[in-house]
Amino acid sequence: MSLYENIFLVRPDVSSAQVETLAQEFTAVIENGGGSVPKTEHWGLRNLAYRIKKNRKAHYVLFNIDAPHEAVHEMERQMGLNEDVMRVLTIRVDELNAEPSAVMQSKTARDDRRGRDDKPRGDKRDDAPRAAKAPEAAKAPEAATEAKGDAE
Repeated sequence: MSLYENIFLVRPDVSSAQVETLAQEFTAVIENGGGSVPKTEHWGLRNLAYRIKKNRKAHYVLFNIDAPHEAVHEMERQMGLNEDVMRVLTIRVDELNAEPSAVMQSKTARDDRRGRDDKPRGDKRDDAPRAAKAPEAAKAPEAATEAKGDAE
């Protein structure tokens, strides 16, 4: 059997649950054709490089496929008939990569960075938050007023 990578884009107004259902349907087509889908990645709703059918975003789904050509061809045919699928790209590869794709690796790295950033956002020049600086600025005019009152 041949090895393939398939990415398909789903309209942005479709829910994530419906995208998962579509992925399961297409996986069933491959399995009925005598193949297997060892890895499925749902990349989520992402921006498109250019508009496709008046949409600026789409749900991305990646399949690693180990199947005969006929099963892949049938899956692509059904994707073409489905109104929710905007684009399909299938390429033949020499070997399937079991590791997460580059998109998923960068997504998890970004999530890790956000989780470690526990420090409150404040003034970039020093570590003190802006809220801590505000009362000091408010007290300064009062002190000046009191000093004026003492002088009179």
